Amino acid sequence: MLSLDPKKLAELSIPLGTGWLLGACMEARGKQDLWIRQKPEVLEVLREQAIIQSVESSNRIEGVTIPADRLRPVILGKAKPRDRSEEELAGYRQALDWIFSRKRRVSITPAVIQRLHTITQGGFSGDAGEWKKRDNEIIEILPNGERRIRFVPTSAKDTPKTVEARCRNYRDTCDEERVPPLLIVATFVFDLLCIHPFRDGNGRVSRLATTLLLQIHGFQVPRYISLERLVEEGKADYYGVLAECSQGWHEGSNEFVPWWDYFLSGLHRAYKEFERQVESTEARPAKSDLVRQTVLTQVGQFTLGDLVAQLPAASPQLIKKVLAELKKQGKVHLVGRGRGARWEVLP
Repeated sequence: MLSLDPKKLAELSIPLGTGWLLGACMEARGKQDLWIRQKPEVLEVLREQAIIQSVESSNRIEGVTIPADRLRPVILGKAKPRDRSEEELAGYRQALDWIFSRKRRVSITPAVIQRLHTITQGGFSGDAGEWKKRDNEIIEILPNGERRIRFVPTSAKDTPKTVEARCRNYRDTCDEERVPPLLIVATFVFDLLCIHPFRDGNGRVSRLATTLLLQIHGFQVPRYISLERLVEEGKADYYGVLAECSQGWHEGSNEFVPWWDYFLSGLHRAYKEFERQVESTEARPAKSDLVRQTVLTQVGQFTLGDLVAQLPAASPQLIKKVLAELKKQGKVHLVGRGRGARWEVLP
């Protein structure tokens, strides 16, 4: 079963495929210090880009969006939030800042989970940081518009003691050192999703908890590559594995390997992207190089707007400049003019 029970987790055997993913992630963690020291000028760009993408993707998964021209100013703190949606994006950025600014190891307690919820709610929600007061359900909306109950989380009455038990089990399992830390993290996050402890914002808190726990165990990649963006890009897989592994969770009869594999695959993908971004960067300015790499990896026709969305850390002017350089070099071609203009990479 997939639940954070120290004794039962220690008795489980790890499948070969899961073990390979686990080993690949551990190997990447061993190399990350070298990558971080290698190109400090690139890291600055990656940090800003990851923050913007993480805030935007995590909130967009929950249906929270703001106009494109407000995105960077709100997230980077250059503009005050105007409405609830902007408050939530600004709150998520503040929660990431809180996580990344921790100098000492954080002990995982219910109070820490509540604090993440308080910050990411922007501090304006009346129940920010408070456990849900009513039972909730996870609803799936079918293509025909019909609503179906996909999962019934822990009851409001049992939520405080259940979160307390999971936090205690997390600490005990880590202290015993009989289970790989990444599997402990993955299992804790999954339990948190199944408990669904808040009225709103559970998905965002689970993603923040993921980043916090990974950092505690020395996995620094969320600082530079947005895990939230990777989740959003594979949103169907995310919801699919949640649905599969949550069946039988209350009874302790649910599957666990698919969730472990999904979690480890996402982390491994982030490290591969991090390695590629650092090691492929040459001596030219970092932002220009990131734009150049992004352009040359496009498939099919694309617009300037597509690139702006993919490169939040780069200005539209810089993107236009790089496109002009690549066009002059014969590497890209412009099709059409005006608003309908599209670019394509030449063979």
